[in-house]
Amino acid sequence: MSHIEFFHVYEIIKQVNNYVLNLISSSGYPGLGFVMFLENVFPPIPSEIILPLAGSLTSKGNFSLAGITLVGMIGSVAGAWVFYGIGYFIDEKRVRLLIERFGKWFLLSTNDLDRALIWFTKYGNWVVFFGRMIPMIRSLISIPAGLAKMNAVKFTLYSALGTACWSFCLALAGKILGDNWQLVEVFLQKYDTLVWIALGVAVLAFALRKIVPNIGVKSSSIQ
Repeated sequence: MSHIEFFHVYEIIKQVNNYVLNLISSSGYPGLGFVMFLENVFPPIPSEIILPLAGSLTSKGNFSLAGITLVGMIGSVAGAWVFYGIGYFIDEKRVRLLIERFGKWFLLSTNDLDRALIWFTKYGNWVVFFGRMIPMIRSLISIPAGLAKMNAVKFTLYSALGTACWSFCLALAGKILGDNWQLVEVFLQKYDTLVWIALGVAVLAFALRKIVPNIGVKSSSIQ
């Protein structure tokens, strides 16, 4: 992508984000649900801005934490199904061609897809849950799940649980910070490495809990 193209894309995304913030403030839950759907099919719209803003508006009676969590989950899962469907019904080669052709408008590249594929191959179905809390992976992890023909019920359940946790935490942070809700995005950008490490430790701990008992079972059966 040339510098001129990047500038145009950046300006479009900036305008979209401004529209999104106004929509949430003026339209309540329907606007929030719609925006959370868009956030999953158009990754440049960051939930790190959407959810803290909604959380900050709880003090004015516009939203509640339970409502944000529920609506955020529903909108996100609906959006996740779009990429899951793309992966399920279209083979990987065609998915790559689509990203190569149109990805620049979504700030996506085949490298992002490769990273999602590696995560899914390495951690299996559970990364659909953990991945909902990781920028960019949050949207793209649905494609490997679709390509792998992951059970639709499990995909929906893991996506719902992951997005519910993410929605609640960001909304709570926004509620606590109030008018300073923008600090949530600043914190996540500044300490994104720590967030990644924490999530990595959580994934590793879960994997060890799965692997160690199985090793014990196999050892006892051999004896």
